[in-house]
Amino acid sequence: MRKQYHFRPGPTGLRVWNVDRLVTLAKDLPRELVPLSAIVEIDEAYWSGDGGAMTCREVTVHARLIDEADLSFPVILSPDGLVMDGMHRVAKALLLGRAEVEAVRLRAEPEPDYVGVDPDSLPYEEPDA
Repeated sequence: MRKQYHFRPGPTGLRVWNVDRLVTLAKDLPRELVPLSAIVEIDEAYWSGDGGAMTCREVTVHARLIDEADLSFPVILSPDGLVMDGMHRVAKALLLGRAEVEAVRLRAEPEPDYVGVDPDSLPYEEPDA
């Protein structure tokens, strides 16, 4: 799978977290059941961050990722309850008619791995092992 990042705008430019690092930071945190109604991004333009509409191809890509999402892995939430990893799992739970999703909540927001970068300039290929 392609390397994943979490993006969030910030006062000095786009803030970017390496999802692999978020998973490591969250691995020993207690799991909790979070009501889907508490996840505000469900009703926001989450995957079309520039405000533009998604193409049919883009919707299809996300539909495939939602279908393949594994609900045995918890969603990672920031301390303020925003999704930092797992929005496809959230969408799958919503699609399945569930009322809640399993999640872990970071105690403090980690420093971003990158600030003010163009997402297309990030390393998306995994290094050879």
